[in-house]
Amino acid sequence: MNGMPSQRSSWLQAACARLLIVAVAISTGAAPFGSAQDKQDKKITQIAGVDNTRMGAFRALAELSYEAFQKGDNAKAAELARILEKTWDQGEWHNTSEGSYCKTNHSVCEAIDKSMDGFIKPILNYAKKAPNLSAVEAAYEEFLEKLRQGE
Repeated sequence: MNGMPSQRSSWLQAACARLLIVAVAISTGAAPFGSAQDKQDKKITQIAGVDNTRMGAFRALAELSYEAFQKGDNAKAAELARILEKTWDQGEWHNTSEGSYCKTNHSVCEAIDKSMDGFIKPILNYAKKAPNLSAVEAAYEEFLEKLRQGE
């Protein structure tokens, strides 16, 4: 075996990621998030640590990928980064239906997509070139900021 996930495994991971997004989208509850002013103005629901917002599942996948990267598990970090990329592409970026968030907020989604690429590319290419820790950390923080702008 070459260490690559099987097609069945990849399909299952993508399906699980989609289910996570659906579960987050339909859940309810309240937990504070953001700055002090945001906490007064906006309450964010969480289930199992995943924000119930438009960008919550993407943020959760990025966090899991980054945590694996920090622990030195580059294969797991890359796997999660790829799931993040596919989930974003299929769920938001390439959704051109009427009322699609990215169709009506193209510049925001373009910025999110670009920052996501900056975060995941070094992780996905870990086998060719060891990712620079500080560069990945900066790209991760930028990606999280762009996701906040998309809420």
